[in-house]
Amino acid sequence: MNIAGALTRVLPIEDSSQIGHARRCAQQLAQRHGFSEADAGRVALITTELASNILKHANRGELHLQVIPREKDVGIEILAIDRAAGFDRDECMTDGFSSRGTQGIGLGAVSRQAEVFDLYADSRGAVLLARIYPAGGSKFDLRFGATQHSLHNDPACGDTWQLRVKGAQISALVVDGLGHGEDAQHAALAGRKVFALTPFASPVELLQDMHQAMTGTRGGALAVAQFDGDADRLRFTGIGNIGATLISTDKPRGMTSHPGIVGGQYRKAQPFDYAHVNGNLLIMYSDGLQSRWNLLDYPGLMFRHPAVIAAVLHRDFSRGRDDATVLVVALEATHD
Repeated sequence: MNIAGALTRVLPIEDSSQIGHARRCAQQLAQRHGFSEADAGRVALITTELASNILKHANRGELHLQVIPREKDVGIEILAIDRAAGFDRDECMTDGFSSRGTQGIGLGAVSRQAEVFDLYADSRGAVLLARIYPAGGSKFDLRFGATQHSLHNDPACGDTWQLRVKGAQISALVVDGLGHGEDAQHAALAGRKVFALTPFASPVELLQDMHQAMTGTRGGALAVAQFDGDADRLRFTGIGNIGATLISTDKPRGMTSHPGIVGGQYRKAQPFDYAHVNGNLLIMYSDGLQSRWNLLDYPGLMFRHPAVIAAVLHRDFSRGRDDATVLVVALEATHD
């Protein structure tokens, strides 16, 4: 399975007039990717309810839309994000709970309409996740989450990421092209293109190939994390300021990158091995995200879906002055 990063589409929800626009955007996205009329209708219904829930509990927030590729089809991911306290999970999960005259099907019904549903709420706000896959297809959902945003909503983003999954193996890449805009995007995509060819190759050779491909561009920082579920091991190789952490119930383990610029100059690329990682979370992020976050400050968040975790971290720790990417992967032997 190959999943390549793309910009997250952000839809502001600040008044009731924006609910219809969000519904149409999500429905059209589903239709463009082959969803049937009935399945696209589910996407529209869920989008309406999530947007309405934002207005009820927070007065304003955002919907984030993404396409989730799989082997034979794609899913649509909808995240509802706000910064307001007072979210009542039990009330909202009740069927028929209505907000400001909307359909009021309730988040309980949303959770049954979506193949994947999860939420996290505390005094900082709430994040609700729905993933919708075509009816009759596989029930498989890869437990990962990613959010990618460009500075000032520029259509070009200097960050990118990619996941390759093969049985019990996962290879993850995050690249941050120097600066932002089209030149940074060109550098990042040059590295990603090479990674896609041999994502499970020796990391030193893989990084050297990406270095050659990025030579002549601005260059950038990048990191590759290769997980082997059968060996219960993760191998991490990084150059530059891509942050990476392994999260377990015991304590987080930060992962080490070497200084330098891929496509420019770096002294060495040394892989680091981490054992006993099955069941851990891998979190990788560009320097558009602050590094001072601690998942332990969010009780229970580490047990939520990785897409929810990525959204919470971006909401609370984005610097707001650079492209920002967060990739969260549950490390477990995966078979579609």
